[in-house]
Amino acid sequence: MSDLTATILGHIRDVPDYPSPGIVFKDITPLLGDRTAFAAVVDALADELDVDKVVGIEARGFILAAPVAYKAGAGFVPIRKKGKLPAAVLEEPYDLEYGSAVIAVHSDAFAPGDRVLIVDDVLATGGTARAAVELVGRAGAEVVAVSVLMELAFLKGRDRLTGVDVRSLVAV
Repeated sequence: MSDLTATILGHIRDVPDYPSPGIVFKDITPLLGDRTAFAAVVDALADELDVDKVVGIEARGFILAAPVAYKAGAGFVPIRKKGKLPAAVLEEPYDLEYGSAVIAVHSDAFAPGDRVLIVDDVLATGGTARAAVELVGRAGAEVVAVSVLMELAFLKGRDRLTGVDVRSLVAV
């Protein structure tokens, strides 16, 4: 086990039956509260990719993506839940392990041909990440990679992202 893997796993708390029965929520707040662990994760997620924009998926993806964008010298673009952005948007519905939802991005968030890194905390079933990839493509930009802190490999979310470079710091 690498030092980074041990650091990440040592700073993530499992919360059973949240947000609904049968779900084990991966709480990253202990990791965020440790400046050394948080810095190591941001550095690893940035991974020297050449991108114009970094997308953060609401809500915990924002926390990781904004410093990754800063480190990469790129702009930050939030992808939010439906109804949370103030200007014209593109929307994409998706399913997740405990329901369904719609995410949105401002329709003018990307310049044509922008190279985009999508960042989130956890890759579970892949529904949210797939919807984000679709939104970025519909907006005229190119997804370079999807980078996540943790991948729940048993849910096979990576399978929904064929043709996309998926990078996870830890797979469990």
